[in-house]
Amino acid sequence: MTTRRDIEQVLWNACDSFRGKIDSSRYKDYILSMLFVKYLSDVSKEKREEYFRQYEGDLRRVERAMGRERFALDEQATFDYLYDNRNDTEIGQKINVALRKIEDHNSGKLRNVFRAIDFNSQADFGEPKEKNATLRNLLEDFSRLDLSPSQLGAADVIGDAYEYMIAMFASDAGKKGGEFFTPSQVSELVASLVQPRENDRIYDPTCGSGGLLLKAYKKVPSGKVAIYGQEMNQQTWALCTMNMFLHGVDDARIWQGDTLSNPHNIDGDSLMKFQVVVANPPFSLDKWDSGFLAGAEADSQGKKKMSAELDPYHRFDLGVPPTSKGDYAFVLHMLASLDAENGRMAVVLPHGVLFRGASEGRIRRQLVEMNLLEAVVGLPANLFYGTGIPACILVFRKNRPRRDVLFIDASGEGNFEKGKNQNILRDSDIARIVDTYRAWREEPKYSHAASFDEIRENDFNLNIPRYVDTFEEEELVDIDEVQQTIAGIEAELAEVQAQMTKYLEELGLN
Repeated sequence: MTTRRDIEQVLWNACDSFRGKIDSSRYKDYILSMLFVKYLSDVSKEKREEYFRQYEGDLRRVERAMGRERFALDEQATFDYLYDNRNDTEIGQKINVALRKIEDHNSGKLRNVFRAIDFNSQADFGEPKEKNATLRNLLEDFSRLDLSPSQLGAADVIGDAYEYMIAMFASDAGKKGGEFFTPSQVSELVASLVQPRENDRIYDPTCGSGGLLLKAYKKVPSGKVAIYGQEMNQQTWALCTMNMFLHGVDDARIWQGDTLSNPHNIDGDSLMKFQVVVANPPFSLDKWDSGFLAGAEADSQGKKKMSAELDPYHRFDLGVPPTSKGDYAFVLHMLASLDAENGRMAVVLPHGVLFRGASEGRIRRQLVEMNLLEAVVGLPANLFYGTGIPACILVFRKNRPRRDVLFIDASGEGNFEKGKNQNILRDSDIARIVDTYRAWREEPKYSHAASFDEIRENDFNLNIPRYVDTFEEEELVDIDEVQQTIAGIEAELAEVQAQMTKYLEELGLN
């Protein structure tokens, strides 16, 4: 049997073929693409062998049965074909052709998924001799792996291994890693807070490699949910599409493009509505409005400025966020995409959204006044790749039955595990947050349900310490005891000094 550990070992061996030659932010695409090709090939090969036995070698019936499978695979697009040609001087081009064939034969599910990947790239691989050697090593590494369904056992083995490697690449990539991956434990927390149910539409407007969407998807055992997402970066979109496929989510609608200026999840002239929205958008995105400015009129100084009127979907009627910080732009987009009757939403944001003033302060006030904000969860610092900035989760809900807001401070000691490079939310930490939220429970120094009046008295500042007092009083000092201790120390010091003087006299040094 092929275990997840077996897969991870081969992947790490494959990484060794690239280290020192190509940055990991680039070679991850080659390695994860090859894993995908190997999986498709092994699945297709085993299925074909099964049908060949079943239909006693009747090729026409075999081909007809293969045509009903999840995907189609041309003979010259298989891993075995590429491996047999691993010594070919044009192996890079052969791999590219194979990838295009996979796209063409599966355009409904895998259209353009490999378009940003070039196995013949001189910029990445260098001169032909060096490139061919690297690709030959890569194919030989993967040849040791059997990803046939009968060998994988559990269906999620390949998908979990894929996500594990995405996480490892994210960790290695530092700040860039946060652009395409949300730590698994944070994704688990976000998904648990929104409680997806059967027949929900689940949406992530900045879906990265798809981890958050998959966590939400797995909360519904039957899988009877519809998955939607959008991702701006082409390569990250490809990772997400492959990730969905490897987890058996064939009908996910993942679009590529700028969610703010060009949302693809639309219904006629309006934004599509979703019961569940989850997201970890880029923190404080600068120039988020650039996609709108083509239609703006320049002022007397020739500068263009974002205005609510430039958005055909009326997402910024509550206010236009500052161009240097796109956090509330994403929040307003998500709220506009939320089902009016039963919409739930959880979004990871930097702490600044809780207290920054100007237009953000005005937007924040209106969201509270409209009774959309349900909970604020403060997270430990250093949870995310590439940044130590402490973050929070804002939970929103349409059609709320209550007006108070629950504040949870999960940032303190004991609420997470300290890691060497990155802190970790443990299962018990996640469970405590979720249980507190669902029970709407107040705990000293951990959670507090703040009334609307209380929030208004704080001028709609949502900074968590205003509502959850985590101050630990210091123990009272017994002055008499301290003085006695000092006196004892002074007596001991005098005795030592006297002894030192005696020794110096005996040595004739005093």
